[in-house]
Amino acid sequence: MKKILIVASLILPLAACTQTEKGAAIGATGGAIIGGAATGNVRGAAVGAAVGGVAGALIGNANEPGRCIYRDRYGRRYEAAC
Repeated sequence: MKKILIVASLILPLAACTQTEKGAAIGATGGAIIGGAATGNVRGAAVGAAVGGVAGALIGNANEPGRCIYRDRYGRRYEAAC
């Protein structure tokens, strides 16, 4: 189980595209690990993941002012000024 968490914490941030998504992924992973370690149960890990994800998304969003992600009519994502 620990190996899965370690691999997920390394791969998950790489799969994200924008700074907001990267911040949320890193925050959720870190929050889950810290929350699980501090409380010793799944509920603590879930709360830590939620709090870390929100905090990471807010921090990531502050690092990319004026850029938004859009989708064209074919579903492809692209980044442009807001």
